[in-house]
Formats: sequence, structure tokens, C-alpha cells
Amino acid sequence: MSEKIVKWLIGIFGVGSSIGIKYLIIFIISLMPILELRGGLIAASLLEVPPLTGYIICIIGNLIPVPLILWFLDSIFNYMKKHHILEKFVLFCEKKGNAKKGQIEKYGFWGLVLFVGIPLPGTGAWTGCLIATLLRMDRKKAFLAALLGVIMASVIMMIISYGIIGNLV
Repeated sequence: MSEKIVKWLIGIFGVGSSIGIKYLIIFIISLMPILELRGGLIAASLLEVPPLTGYIICIIGNLIPVPLILWFLDSIFNYMKKHHILEKFVLFCEKKGNAKKGQIEKYGFWGLVLFVGIPLPGTGAWTGCLIATLLRMDRKKAFLAALLGVIMASVIMMIISYGIIGNLV
């Protein structure tokens, strides 16, 4: 499913031969919740961007939202609920985070590393940091756990994107 979404996004930008556009697409996909680095690396492979370049762009794109989520999400959610701005969306996010917090709550730091690092649907840096925020985890430890998880996921996705998918294209 991620591959279909990535191909659709690539089609929207009408990618030609411009390497700058390819880098921008990979970066934007890596910033997005749900797709994150996983989608970015698939896009990098499909766009035939060199593996190391794609890897670096995706890591940076996936990590930029992490400190923002950890340090500001709670305040933003509280403000939105207080002023009834997208309150249903906030409650949906909190419900999603609370439904998936068991592993992280049970294993703490390492649970967050694994949650972010194992590339399965519904996991990743965005959801992991949402859960860390809901659990009131220490932000510095949560950032380090998310960083390690992103690196772990990137290695797995590099093998899949450039190994398996790359050989199909």
C-alpha cells in the first residue's frame, strides 16, 4: 500500500530528470506521518536516487518532526481542545496513541526504540513520539529512542527498498 501512495505522490510532482525535484519529493515524503522514512526510501529507490543520498535525505526528513512533536504536541493539543479547534482530530490522535502504548509502557525506552524501528503499519517516529508524549516520557530519552528507532527502521527499509523493490523496477 505504501508503494502505491508513494507512486501516486511521485506522479503528482511529474518527476522529470531534475535531481533537485527528486530530492525534494523524497524529503517531503519522509516528513509525512504514516509514510515517513519508509515511504521516502521506497520513493528514493523508485526514483533511482543513489542509496546513500536517499538514506541521508530520508533520515533528516524523518527526524525533523521528532523534537517538535516531543516538545510541543502536548501544548498544541491542550490549546486545540480548550478552544475547540479540531477537537475530534485531537481526540482521535490521543485514542490512537493510547491504543498502541502497551509495548512502550511495558518496556519504556527500548519499547519505544522497537516501536519506531520495526517498520509495520501504524508504527514509526510520529506515532512513537505521540505515545511518548501521552506517557509523559522524559523528552531527551524519548528523542534518543526515536533516533535509534529511525536508524533501525532505515536499515531494514534500505534492504527492502534498494534490495527487493530496487531489483523489481
